[in-house]
Amino acid sequence: MPEHPTERAAVTLWLTGLSGAGKSTLAAALAAQLSARAVPHLCLDGDVMRTGLCRDLGFSAADRQENIRRVAEVAALLNRAGLTVICSLISPLQADRDRARAIIGAEKFLEVYLCTPLAACEQRDPKGLYRRARRQEIHEFTGISAPYEPPQTPALSIDCSQEPVERAVTRLLALWSTHC
Repeated sequence: MPEHPTERAAVTLWLTGLSGAGKSTLAAALAAQLSARAVPHLCLDGDVMRTGLCRDLGFSAADRQENIRRVAEVAALLNRAGLTVICSLISPLQADRDRARAIIGAEKFLEVYLCTPLAACEQRDPKGLYRRARRQEIHEFTGISAPYEPPQTPALSIDCSQEPVERAVTRLLALWSTHC
């Protein structure tokens, strides 16, 4: 908890789910609501992180593990600086999310599972990745040719194919406010 009663504790909301599940959309909508409340925050989006800090990494199991480790280390630093962090990464393996939790600190790590079904993610397919994976142009694609391990006990589960963004953000804000 913060030392001063009017300060908020900084936490990391770790949004995990398949490609196209709605992670980036929810992260941006949540960030807008935090901005409106003057809450210091930062989004760490998996795609964006791979264009900079993690651009040297591919999609092998070892590279995915390192990608998640780096993002978790940055999130931990930002939390210590007082920022709420919204991480939106597929982060397909439970062991990697557990390592992220250990790096950030269990009390600051709020795992949010975007449980949008594979069929809905494939139907959305904003980047055409599922079509390419089905044609075997992309190997080791999470949900198709590489595994995704759903969280066992997420702090919150959201099916973005069934729940409007506004309702999902309201639920995310409620989760955030109970931990700050």
